[in-house]
Amino acid sequence: MALSKLLYGLLGLAIIATIGYFVFKPSTAEQVKDLTAVVKKGQFEITVTATGELQAKKSVKIRAPQGMRTANIWETTITDLVPEGKLVTAGQYVATLDRTELATKMRDAQTEIDKAQTQLDQAKIDTAIDLRDIRDQLVNLNFTRKEKLLKVEQSKYEPQSVIQQTQLDLERTERDFSQLEVKYELKQQQAHAKILEITTLLKQHQDKMQKYVDLSNEFTINAPESGMVIYARTWNGKKEPGSRISTWDPIVAELPDLTDMITKTFVNEVDISKVKVGQEVTIKVDAFPEKEYAGNVLSVANIGEQLRGYDTKVFEVIVQLIGTDTILRPAMTTSNEIVTNVIPDVISVPLEALQLDSLAFVYKRAGGKIVRQEVIAGLSNANSVIIDYGLEENDEVFLNVPKGSDEAQWVFLPAEVKEEIARKQEEERKAREAHAMELKKKMQGVSQPSPDGGGGDFFIIVD
Repeated sequence: MALSKLLYGLLGLAIIATIGYFVFKPSTAEQVKDLTAVVKKGQFEITVTATGELQAKKSVKIRAPQGMRTANIWETTITDLVPEGKLVTAGQYVATLDRTELATKMRDAQTEIDKAQTQLDQAKIDTAIDLRDIRDQLVNLNFTRKEKLLKVEQSKYEPQSVIQQTQLDLERTERDFSQLEVKYELKQQQAHAKILEITTLLKQHQDKMQKYVDLSNEFTINAPESGMVIYARTWNGKKEPGSRISTWDPIVAELPDLTDMITKTFVNEVDISKVKVGQEVTIKVDAFPEKEYAGNVLSVANIGEQLRGYDTKVFEVIVQLIGTDTILRPAMTTSNEIVTNVIPDVISVPLEALQLDSLAFVYKRAGGKIVRQEVIAGLSNANSVIIDYGLEENDEVFLNVPKGSDEAQWVFLPAEVKEEIARKQEEERKAREAHAMELKKKMQGVSQPSPDGGGGDFFIIVD
């Protein structure tokens, strides 16, 4: 019984505590504290950031042998490749390609050579036998012809019928001899043609074999010139030992020119309109975070693409590094901050302060009250927006919708002021376009990256 009373008592206390919480707890609106910011005046930077990868603007491609195509070898495997980053001199060993398919073709070619050689030897033997038989027949028939001639001379005093018979026998023998001579000549020509045909076929097989031998030697790949070996890259990574090489993508590795580097980056479609050729870029390399490099936008693609790892379409942007640094290597990851605009001495507020409805306004504290101040917004960056008119330095604006905002008075801008500011904004836009054209002209003398042979990069330059 005592235990039951205790349980009922605890239950009652829990109910009373719950009711007290809901009755006396502060409202949600009272819990939210208004956030404010002070309007600032000063230099305003608009930047676009993007991750990229270092590349050499120019490089010598180390390719698989061109003879693969003529040999009908469309793909093979890299069986060995020197370590990436190795310094090599011209003619020094770089890689070996798998010769399995080529070895099969060489065996087949050798079989055809042996077959043709056997046919040639047999044809020579058969020709020698056939011609010898005909020569023997000519010798025998020549003796017979002489005998017939002698009989004709001896029959001069014989009856006319005997003379005629011996004359006919002689003519028949001479005719047979002439026919046999013609047969011998034709047999020689026929044998010569057959031997020539087989010899030509043998030469074709031998030439094919020699091409295979030369190609086999070229499957050991040497450096065309001195430099640092950098593995070729494909859509699914680097080409390494075990990777496949094809006739349509024959690049095994590269010897980049490390004195002229670019960074290849991609900018999302939301920001690409801000990026122009010639704009300054601050580049940081992930491998050396303490270092900072300068560059300029060299080219901007005019066609977007959907790449893995990006939620939206992106546009390729090539940035030219200014100067060189011996520690930089192709394929290093870079962080690129493209300075698209720098505006001095302007009013700006955090993006959270700007309210967009049928017109742009901010919640401003004025004389102890909150007002809805109409403003004319200008350019923006990732954090702030320029206010071309409507606010002054040190004004206090709200970053959230403040309590009692429904009762806040409106402070509208005069129509003539809006028109004047719109005119100034248009002039500034044209000035920015003219400045962008000047920057682009300065970059016209800078060489573009060389196309990557065999399925490599293709750069589309904005006119």
